[in-house]
Amino acid sequence: SGCADTAGRKTDEKNRARGSRYRRFRSRLSTEKRRLLTPDSVRPQAQQAAGNRGGRYVSIKDCKTSQWEEVSGLDEENNSVRTFQICQLESSSSQWLRSGFIQRRSASQVYVELRFTMMECSSRSTHHRSCKETFNLYYYQADSNEATATYPPWMENPYTKVDTVAADFLLRKGGERKFNVKTLRLGLLSKRGFYLAFQSQGACMALLSVRVFFKKCPPLVSVLSSFPETVPRYLVQEAQGSCVEHASLQGLRPRPPKLFCGEDGQWVGQPTTSCACLPGFEPVEMQTRCAACPVGQFKSGTEGRCRDCPEYSQAPIRGSATCACRSGYLRAESDPAESPCSKPPSAPRSVIPQINDTTLTLEWNEPLDRGYREDLSYSIRCSVCRSPRGTCLPCGDNVSYRPAHEGLQGRRVEVWGLLPHTTYTFTVLALNGVSPLSTKEPAGESINITTNHEVPSLVSAIRKSDSTESSLTLQWSVPDQPHYNVLMYQLRYCEKERRSENPCSYTETKRNQAVLTDLRRATQYEVQVRARTQAGYGSFSSAVVFRTLPDVGMLLLVIFVVLAVFCLRRHSRVKDPELSDKNSQYLIGQGVKVYIDPFTYEDPNEAVREFAKEIDVSFVKIEEVIGAVGDWLRAIKMERYEDSFLQAGFNSIDQLAQITAQDLLHMGVTLAGHQRKILSSIQTMTLQNKSTATVTF
Repeated sequence: SGCADTAGRKTDEKNRARGSRYRRFRSRLSTEKRRLLTPDSVRPQAQQAAGNRGGRYVSIKDCKTSQWEEVSGLDEENNSVRTFQICQLESSSSQWLRSGFIQRRSASQVYVELRFTMMECSSRSTHHRSCKETFNLYYYQADSNEATATYPPWMENPYTKVDTVAADFLLRKGGERKFNVKTLRLGLLSKRGFYLAFQSQGACMALLSVRVFFKKCPPLVSVLSSFPETVPRYLVQEAQGSCVEHASLQGLRPRPPKLFCGEDGQWVGQPTTSCACLPGFEPVEMQTRCAACPVGQFKSGTEGRCRDCPEYSQAPIRGSATCACRSGYLRAESDPAESPCSKPPSAPRSVIPQINDTTLTLEWNEPLDRGYREDLSYSIRCSVCRSPRGTCLPCGDNVSYRPAHEGLQGRRVEVWGLLPHTTYTFTVLALNGVSPLSTKEPAGESINITTNHEVPSLVSAIRKSDSTESSLTLQWSVPDQPHYNVLMYQLRYCEKERRSENPCSYTETKRNQAVLTDLRRATQYEVQVRARTQAGYGSFSSAVVFRTLPDVGMLLLVIFVVLAVFCLRRHSRVKDPELSDKNSQYLIGQGVKVYIDPFTYEDPNEAVREFAKEIDVSFVKIEEVIGAVGDWLRAIKMERYEDSFLQAGFNSIDQLAQITAQDLLHMGVTLAGHQRKILSSIQTMTLQNKSTATVTF
C-alpha cells in the first residue's frame, strides 16, 4: 500500500496499539485477451517491498490517517471477492492507494476500467460537509520498480492526474445495489512502466476491481495481403503488410500493402495493395490465400482465375502457368498461352501452271489441313535443270516474281525472266506460324516446267556496221529456230543519258540488220532486239550501247590539224635519221590523242595499223567495240555461254573486270576448267588495259 502495510499479525497488533490502521494492499486487476497485465505482474507494492527487502515501508504522513481497508465482499454475481474500501467519517484528508509496477510493453496508451460502489453522502449516519461522492485517479511513469512508501511523494506532481471519477449510481439505505463502471485512458506513455494511484478525500466507497488493458488491431489477411498485429500509437496507426504466400506485388514501382489501425483497435477502411497471385495460382477463400491450379488447368498471368487447358495441350502437374503442347503440336512464340496448340499445314493442292513465252503464272488451292491456324502463307522455290539428267541448281537473280516469292498471302504468282528451252522445277510450300519450329520440312507440291521451244531465242551479237551524225546501221546474228523461221525483228532504242526524259522508240525489220535514223549526234543509245516467229515474240536481248558520230566538219578539221602537225614534225626530223625507224615511220609526240575517221576502214584494227605505225599494236586499246562480249566469248571458244552473259547484264568488256567465280556459277558456268579459262582471259585483258595508249573511234 502507498500508506502502510504489515507482513504479519504481530506487526498489525503493534500498529493497532499505536492507534494507526495498516492494511495489506492486494490489487485485484482482472485480465482478458487484450490485456496489459498478468497476475504475476500485478502485485501489491507493499507485498513486493516486503518480499524483496524483508521489511515494510510506511508513509509517515499518510500512515496516521490511512483508512483504505482490504475486506471480503460480493460481486454482481454474488461471488466472494476481495475489495478495497474506505469510509471517512469526519476527516477530509487525502487517503492514497497505489498499485504495483505495471509494464507498458508495446502500448503507448492504456485504458483503466474501474468497478466501484459509492455511498450517497445524505445516506451516511454522520453527514459531514467534507463528505465527497468522487475520488481521483493518478498515474506515475518509471523505467523500473522504484516506488517506496515515501517515494514518489504522495501528491499531484510527480503523480499525473487522469480524472476525477464520479459515480453514476449511489448507494442508499434500503436502495438497490448497483455497481459503477468507468473506463479512463492514460497516455501518451513513454517509459517502461507506470503505477496507478487512487486518492480519496472524504468519500465512502469500495473499489471492486481494476482492469488495465490496451487496444490493438488483430492480425488480418485481406485482398491477398497479410497485416501483423498492430498497436495504435495515435488516432490512427499505419500498418505495413506483405503479400500472402504465392502472391507478389505488381506494377513498375510496387509498394508494400498498407492499412490503418484505429485507436479503438479496429482496422480502418480497405487495404491499399497491389498483391496478385503468381502465375499458376488463383485467389480463394475470399482472397485470403493463393491456391495452385489443379491438374488440367493453368493461369499464365497474375490476373483472373485458373482455366482449362486449350485444345491439343495439357497440364500434368498442379500450379501450371502454361499448358504443354501434345506430341506433334507446337505453339509459336507470339501465341498467347490461352491459344490452342497447332501444327504446320499440309501441302497446297492442284498447282496449275500457265506459261507464255518465258513468263509463267502459277495458281493453286489451299491445303486441306491449315494446322488449326489462320496465318497461312506460301513460298515459292525454283530450281533450273540444264539437262534432263543433270543436277538442278537454285534459280539465279535473273528470275523475278510478282508479287513476291516468300510470304505470299494469295494463291497466285507470276514468274518471268526464264530462259527459253529450259526446264525448271517450281515447288509451292505452305507455311504458318509454327512452321519454323517444326523439325520437318514444310509440305509442298512441285511441278516441272519447260519453257516454250517455239518461242524465239534471244538475239545476240548485236554490232554496229556503220554510223553517221544522225544514224546507226546495226547487224546481229540470226537466232537458232529449229521449228519456225523468224518473221520479224523488233528494235527498241533509247538515249542512254536521257532515258528517263525521252521514251524509247521502236522499229521493225524483216532482215537481221536495221538503220536507226533521226538520232542525235555524238549521243549514246541503248539498243535491244527481239525476234518474232509464228509462236510470237521472244524476249528482248540485253541492252547494247552505240554512239553516233560528232559533227563531220569538226571531225575533218581535227583530222586536218593532226595531219598538218604530223607533216611538220616529219619535215623537221627528216634531217635527223636517228629519229626515224627503219621503215621511214615517225613517232607521234607524247600526249597527242589521235582521232581517226572509221568510215574508211571495215576493221578498226586495220585503221590502227595503217595510221598509228609509230605505236606498237600491243599498246593500243580500242575503247568501244559493239558486240564485244559475244566476240570475246567466241574468240576463247566459250560461245555457249553468250546468252547467259547477256541475261546477266554483261554487255561490254569493261563490265567483265568485276566478274567473280560465284557470278559464273550463277550464270550456269559450272565446269571448273571453263571458269578458269574465262577468268584468266578477263585478267589478261584487264592488265593490258592498264598500260596501253588510247585510240578513240
